[in-house]
Amino acid sequence: MTLPRPLPADAAARAVRLAPDGADAGGVRGLVSGTIPFSAVDGPGNRFAVFLQGCNMDCPACHNPHTIRVCDDCGACVDGCPTAALEVVGGAVRWRPDACIGCDACIAACPDASSPKARSVTPDALVAEVRPVAPFLSGVTVSGGEATQQATFVRAFFAALAADPTTARLTRFVDGNGLTPPAVWDALEPVMDGAMIDLKAFDDDAHRALTGTPVAPVKASIDRLAARGLLHEVRLLIVPGRNDAPDALHRAATWLAGVAPDVHVRVTGFRRHGVRPGASGWREPTAREIRGYGDAVRAAGLANVTVV
Repeated sequence: MTLPRPLPADAAARAVRLAPDGADAGGVRGLVSGTIPFSAVDGPGNRFAVFLQGCNMDCPACHNPHTIRVCDDCGACVDGCPTAALEVVGGAVRWRPDACIGCDACIAACPDASSPKARSVTPDALVAEVRPVAPFLSGVTVSGGEATQQATFVRAFFAALAADPTTARLTRFVDGNGLTPPAVWDALEPVMDGAMIDLKAFDDDAHRALTGTPVAPVKASIDRLAARGLLHEVRLLIVPGRNDAPDALHRAATWLAGVAPDVHVRVTGFRRHGVRPGASGWREPTAREIRGYGDAVRAAGLANVTVV
């Protein structure tokens, strides 16, 4: 497994190059892959979900694979766009949303399966997108990709939400993979209300096979967030034959019960729809198997468990 190229620090390098003419290139900007104004699956209640571009894991089972790598402006996508919605300007690929029909031919043509449609956005501009729908929301969730790779932007965005009278009441959540240094959590904790973290395998070998990265930093993030009362949910993605061994699942659940006995645990059976080619042949669990995974987690002392 080959890990993605490192994301430029807070994606600032690419975000500034993509800044519209006349924009303040010295300010904080984020590289946003997309947004969903109303989501019922990205945290508690009805939420505005923001997906940032770039991830530090390389999971074959990712359902947002176009957000893993950051466009390197190679231009391979430009000629294949059927509506000329892409062009190279000043050495950077630019996307014209008014001409785009959403066919994703650009992603198919990209050697890295990346998206050239990520937008450079300021925190205030993103708050302006949230403001009109704020009365109908419970909160805002920043996801990805991996949101904590753009921690400076996330912090500024959350602070701007908290300072705006229209959006101040909304809870602010991070949806992440847990591969996050302690210093990043230090920076985000004052402006966030909670986090949802993936624990894709409890054993290091299995975690490396599923993500390309060690599991220790993920466990450390879960432990740290729980100790600070900021761990809202842990997601267990279960892939038959890869991380569903009963003893491993029991150890994961027992450890979680010791760290955060009241945390919401979402047990999710692997699904092939939308995954990368490397996982397209993996077996999906049966409904009976998924129920068994949930029972095993509950048996370890975790009561707040959802099985999907």
